[in-house]
Amino acid sequence: MRLFLIIVLSFISALFAEGHPDVIQEKPNILWLTLEDTSPHQFSCYGSKDVKTPEVDRLARKGIRYVNASSNAPHCSAARSTLITGCYATTYGMDIHREDYETPEDIFYPAYLREAGYFCTNNAKTDYNITLDDKSLWDECGNEATYNSLVRKPEQPFFAIFNTTATHMGLVRTITTEDRPDFKDIDIDPEKIFLPPHVPDLPEMRSDEAYELKASRESSRWAQAFLDDLEEKGLAENTIVFFYSDHGGCLPRGKGFPYESGLRVPLIIYVPPAWQEKLGVESGIVDTRLVSFVDFAPTILSLAGVKPPEFMQGKAFLGKYAEAPRKLQFGFRANQENYHYDPCRTVTDGRYKYIRSYIPHKPFGLRNLYQWGMPANLAWDEYVMSGECTNPDWLQPFQPKSAEMLFDLENDPWELNNLANDPQYSGKVEYFRNEMKKHIRETKDLGLFVRGLRKKPGGLYRWVRQENFPLEKLYEAAELAGSPTARDTKDLIKLLRSPYPELRYWGAIGFCTLGAQNKTGECPEELIRAAEDEVNEVATAAAEALCYLGEFDTGMNKLIRLFQNNFNLAYSSLETLTWYPEQKKKMMQYLPELVAMHQEQERITQDRMGLGVKVRSILVNLGELPLSELYTEADKEEGKQKNRNGRKFVYPQDIERAALGNNK
Repeated sequence: MRLFLIIVLSFISALFAEGHPDVIQEKPNILWLTLEDTSPHQFSCYGSKDVKTPEVDRLARKGIRYVNASSNAPHCSAARSTLITGCYATTYGMDIHREDYETPEDIFYPAYLREAGYFCTNNAKTDYNITLDDKSLWDECGNEATYNSLVRKPEQPFFAIFNTTATHMGLVRTITTEDRPDFKDIDIDPEKIFLPPHVPDLPEMRSDEAYELKASRESSRWAQAFLDDLEEKGLAENTIVFFYSDHGGCLPRGKGFPYESGLRVPLIIYVPPAWQEKLGVESGIVDTRLVSFVDFAPTILSLAGVKPPEFMQGKAFLGKYAEAPRKLQFGFRANQENYHYDPCRTVTDGRYKYIRSYIPHKPFGLRNLYQWGMPANLAWDEYVMSGECTNPDWLQPFQPKSAEMLFDLENDPWELNNLANDPQYSGKVEYFRNEMKKHIRETKDLGLFVRGLRKKPGGLYRWVRQENFPLEKLYEAAELAGSPTARDTKDLIKLLRSPYPELRYWGAIGFCTLGAQNKTGECPEELIRAAEDEVNEVATAAAEALCYLGEFDTGMNKLIRLFQNNFNLAYSSLETLTWYPEQKKKMMQYLPELVAMHQEQERITQDRMGLGVKVRSILVNLGELPLSELYTEADKEEGKQKNRNGRKFVYPQDIERAALGNNK
């Protein structure tokens, strides 16, 4: 049976080629080669002098290399939610990483391609943050999905995605660098590689970056394998190729953060010569226009000759329905895994970049306990907590952030010099502030609903429309909470009195901001009552605010009760308080309760990422445990095993073998 299938597959492949590779199809094939967690500067065609990626360089010379491409979100699921819809994930409340939400069922681009006659496959990651069956969107979806499928009809155009997870942070999340390779096989010396100035020069930082550069080298070979397969199958002359990453790289302050190091992605698009004139596309060029993931769905529809539907918010940048270049590029982030809710929005014109933080009293350096399993993150924490770190750029992630940030990307590409408070740039700040306000309203941004209040009957998207929820009041509340003055206390109290818990939450956050910034000592009765709100999200924010406003014991007792029930936002509040010296000092009297929790969790816990590691994280920040005890010995052994095993890329022939093997 297996021999028969091999013969059939070869015959079908020959039919696809038909011995006429130069014959132009009615519609082009489209192939996406997707990496994970990789930044542009990790490829030689984007300027890296530390790694050679000749296959990708060659593709760039023949294609279009985009230098201002953004993933819109610095986390994979929120970025992929944007890709699959052609809309900002915030519009459907799909921006939380990682959480599934109910959405309309007719918003996904594969349906439009399939209706136009395309055979659509995805191999294999979905991660769209939807309750709908991800695989139902595709003709084939899984580890065996391929354009070489026996199901695809001869001459049927295809749209195919191949996503490698071999570049994912999970392979760098090893707790320790012990048993890692020495990188000599790819001529990389960790001691000599470039480190961006926003991270400290530590051995673990160099090892993690070298490990990522090794992944870039291997991913270049991986991409070439698919290009070779297209040639062998006679498909190359009719196949447009996208090569890109799902967001920025793993180096700390990259993935998960609203800086360009988290949002900027490599993007190379190759259009075969026969299709260049037909589509009006040049080859071998560098394109500086602003493009982002929200534009990908309308662009592939445009390349396929399909008019993008009106609901899509992106702009096609190639093909029949290409639009004028966008003037502004927007981004967003919601959270650090399940632990912290910390929404930010970004906008850039390519030269200047504006970041708006709605909960600025929370440091960016709060632990995402998955991401912090990278040796580089642990080393940075250790360096800061030791007191030896004095560089303000390296200390900044562990301090409160500004509500507004403005960076000159031309002169400050690593976003270290915040110009928002410089009078010379007040006009720029006002312009971007107004554009951001307009954008969240035009796109009906649902990302300012705190995580626990998004689960609504029929889904959040439908609920806000059916219930006529006052979105404008939500936006005004979040904007006020992020940058209040003492004069705004009356408005914040009004929010605390709202019948909507979504607004009460932002009222409490506003008092957190005021208290953390020492802008008021007032602690209204409404805030004390809010700490007992029936909605835990409101109660947690109010309890944290009490800790800044003279009611520390009341607030701390509430936070510990919530934390004992493993409520993640309570953990977030407790960790935040440890980075404020006055509050940290007061927390020491609660050490016995926290130590007792730790001992109990050590006895019963089965979930390595559960309450136990969160308790240890707080105790580390309070100086009760060394950072080396944040993760377990089992975690460290698992990390060593990853270091020994290396990365495994899956090639076209592997996919074909798997498909044949499962059809014996």
